[in-house]
Amino acid sequence: MRTLALAAAATAATLAFLTPVAPFAAAGPSVAHVQPDGLTLPAPKAGRARPLVVVLADNAGAETTDFAIPYGVLKESGVAEVRSVATAAGPIQLMPSLKILADQTTGAFDRAEPAGADIIIVPAQMKPKSPELAAWLRAQAAKGAVIVSICEGARVLAHAGLLKGRRATTHWSALKGLAKAYPDTTWVRDRRYVQDGPIISTTGVTASIPATLALVEAIAGRPTARATADRVGVAEWGPAHRTADFQVTTADYGHGLWALAAFWAHETVEAPIANGTDEVALALRTDTWSRTYRTKVVTTRPGQAAVRSRRGLAILPDAEPRAGRHVLAAHPTPAAEIDGSLAAVGKRYGPATARLAMLGLEYNTPRVGAR
Repeated sequence: MRTLALAAAATAATLAFLTPVAPFAAAGPSVAHVQPDGLTLPAPKAGRARPLVVVLADNAGAETTDFAIPYGVLKESGVAEVRSVATAAGPIQLMPSLKILADQTTGAFDRAEPAGADIIIVPAQMKPKSPELAAWLRAQAAKGAVIVSICEGARVLAHAGLLKGRRATTHWSALKGLAKAYPDTTWVRDRRYVQDGPIISTTGVTASIPATLALVEAIAGRPTARATADRVGVAEWGPAHRTADFQVTTADYGHGLWALAAFWAHETVEAPIANGTDEVALALRTDTWSRTYRTKVVTTRPGQAAVRSRRGLAILPDAEPRAGRHVLAAHPTPAAEIDGSLAAVGKRYGPATARLAMLGLEYNTPRVGAR
């Protein structure tokens, strides 16, 4: 069980998200329908049959779903060479859950690929103002890479100066603060992903799914994107979004503070892993449960040996399985993990807690046929 002191620290860390906000019309300019629905990408660099994509993490930590979804969905599609890259060697604690090892460091990547990447995916990072991240991204941009921020990965790009004079979007709860901190960027609402030249950005966590499928479509065409979407259980991946759906009410704020402070109601739950575990489904499952403010999710495997996920990501188990802990259920497809896990959270902790997780994921009900 967590202590009251730890709960208080967590309260401070999440206060910005839980603070009730005014309607978004009052938070800054709104931009909509400023570009075609699809993304456009340049051809792969000389000598490459398909794009080389880097999914980037600072060793201080990156957001779980922001990282695992682009990695897994792009690998599933087969349209690109995908590498996980970190700023340094050693384990990376993704947040709020999963510990991984990257394929390469940025230094090793630079030595192996002097022409640079074709596409770089930038999840939200625990240290968005990391000088190493900023310098490496500026260098890659200068070599012609398309840079894609997922969720609050936009903070990293903004700090690196890559969003100056451009349109961009980010997690709904960060829009107002980033508009104030970086007024030379036009912050866009009501679009799940936005492209401005070689820079692409997305809204919150679950926008990583449609944005990645849009990348697949830009690389290999709609039939390939449709086939990939069918395998991960996604009906549509267009940019339509409703930012105004996401506002923290006074009731949300009160429930969130109670959930953080009520240490007696906290629990540790298990997400078993093994070789071949679907990293996309695992990320969505653990991320959803971790956003309840009541649950610590640990990955478990007897013996705690590292595993290779279905698409090759190295994952380090957190702990041995322990009798008596709640074990998170898996669902039929990766995309079904969101609705399934939210329903399970609601059943275990109540609808108010499920709503907090939904707000954190920036997840609204998909509209079949919207594209």
